[in-house]
Amino acid sequence: MESGGWSWEEKRKRIAQILETIANDNTAPRNLRKAVKGAMDELFNEKYSPSVRAANAIEMIEEVLSDGNIPSYTRTQLWLAISLLETVKAGQY
Repeated sequence: MESGGWSWEEKRKRIAQILETIANDNTAPRNLRKAVKGAMDELFNEKYSPSVRAANAIEMIEEVLSDGNIPSYTRTQLWLAISLLETVKAGQY
């Protein structure tokens, strides 16, 4: 299924799965795991709209994305999560 047709809940579930995998990956740098956990918390922060939650999560991930110690497969997963978050941020849900 093309991600543009997913509902907010479906996208949030998929993003959370990706981020949870990274958060539980002991090969990922500690600062990255901490940022990813914070981004997951933002996804479920009911005080904000989905677009704001997505923007906050993207910001948290991007702050650590430049870390050279991130394994390439983890970086790919982060870009996938950001791509999905960008669609939510743009209101495509």
